[in-house]
This record gives sequence, C-alpha cells and structure tokens, in this order.
Amino acid sequence: MSDLHERVLGWYAQNSRDLPWREPGASPWAVLVSELMLQQTPVARVLPVYRQWLADWPTPAHLAAVGTGDAVRAWGRLGYPRRALRLHGAAVAIVEKHGGQVPASYDDLLALPGVGDYTAAAVASFAFGHRHVVLDTNVRRVLGRAVAGVEFPAVSVSRAERDLARSLLPEDGSAAAAWAVSTMELGALVCISATPRCVVCPVADLCAWRSAGYPAYDGPPRRGQTYAGTDRQCRGRLLALLRETDEPVHRSRLEHVWSPADQRDRCLAWLVEDGLVARVSQDSYALP
Repeated sequence: MSDLHERVLGWYAQNSRDLPWREPGASPWAVLVSELMLQQTPVARVLPVYRQWLADWPTPAHLAAVGTGDAVRAWGRLGYPRRALRLHGAAVAIVEKHGGQVPASYDDLLALPGVGDYTAAAVASFAFGHRHVVLDTNVRRVLGRAVAGVEFPAVSVSRAERDLARSLLPEDGSAAAAWAVSTMELGALVCISATPRCVVCPVADLCAWRSAGYPAYDGPPRRGQTYAGTDRQCRGRLLALLRETDEPVHRSRLEHVWSPADQRDRCLAWLVEDGLVARVSQDSYALP
C-alpha cells in the first residue's frame, strides 16, 4: 500500500457516511438496487425510495413477481424511470437464469438488463469482494486530480485512464473494494466538482493537480444539467400524473400538465415506445 492508499482508506474509515447498502449484512440484491438508483441521483433522494423498495421487494423474486407498472410507480421521482424497467428486467433474468440469486461474476452481471461496465464491476466488488476497476464520476475525478493532475476527466473513459486506475488497484479483492468505495466517497464529500475542499483533503499534499497550481480544464465542453422546459421534465410531469392512480388517464388530463402540445405528444409517444406507459384506448394511458 502506498501513502496515497493508506491516507484515503484511513480517511474513509473515519468519515464515511452510514448508508444501508454498505452495511455488512446488505445482500447483493440490495447493492444492485442501490447502484441503479444512485445513477445521477443524489443519495438523499435515493434513501427513502431504496428503503421502501427493499421492504416491498427484498429479493429479485419478489420484484419479478409484480408488473413493470408497479416498479415504475415505486420509482417515484428518482428520475430516468427506464432504470425501474431495467431493474425489473434484471430481477426477472436473475430468477430465470440464476435461481433467484444475484450472480457474482462480472460477466454474468454484465449480461443482466440495464447493467453496464460500471455497475457490473461495482456489484462484483462491493457485494462479493472481487477485484475490479470501479470507475464512477467521483472516482474518475479523484484519480484525475490526485494522480493525473487534471481538473476533470474526459467525457468518456479512455484506455489510459483505465490503465491508471488498474495500476492503483490493490491486489487483494477486499482491499480493492475498500479502495474503490473510499475514493468514491472522497470524491462525493471532499474532491467535489465545483468547489473542492482541499483544506480538509487527506491527500492534498500529494495531489498532482494542486501541485501544478490547479490548471483549468481544457478539454471538450462539458454538458450542463439544464432541466426546465426539457423533454425530460415533460416526461417526468406526465409520469407523475399517471403514478397518482391505478386507473387509465384520459388525454385531456395529460394536456393540463404540459404545453406546448407538440412537445407533450412527442414525449408521450416516447414513453409508450420505451415501455414506461401503456396506451389502453384511443385517448387513455396508464402505467404498464
């Protein structure tokens, strides 16, 4: 272990948040649920939905036994409701192909609906203690600043970035998992995007970006997080209305929650095509 590893791991041991999916008794299913819910969604918003989800569907079999509409309704306002469909699809696949148990191998996890490289690596690492490179936004930012000396990583993970992360990965699986979650937490609480808290960072004196005088990001423009007036907001409004009832909703009620009409109709068609909404008659819609 290098000084960098020891300091980050020591900091995590003293400062990590008490989160239910990190508890020793958390099941692999609980870890998988948390990872899908946490994608581009703050922990504070995830916690109440996560707790209710695990109370209602404590195993993949429980979720697989209900309809996709129940999953979308329970997803609430976490955003990106397709993740609810993916989690439901993953539950069905786990029941059908893995006897109801979340698979431990990276390849089997990657084959589940809605599970990409990051999620497969995270679940294999955090739930089963396997040695994998886990690269979420926070980890990439910490390694980019502390080791590579750049303010922000590239939009997509590069081969060089992955090689760097792998070179820093402890050989032992459990230590590698601890390193992954520790760097993730450091990025979430200290090495944050806009205003990093260098004064309390455990590796400030080792940070290549700080030593270089905090050079500004000079890569391609980074996407903003605009929301008001977007199709994403429109789809959220339509889904919110449909979640309020188990009965079909007439188009006239949907017209009251969003205008202009062309954007509303386009987003409604997108929701139907994506399987998040079912058209039950000429002018009525419901959750699937």
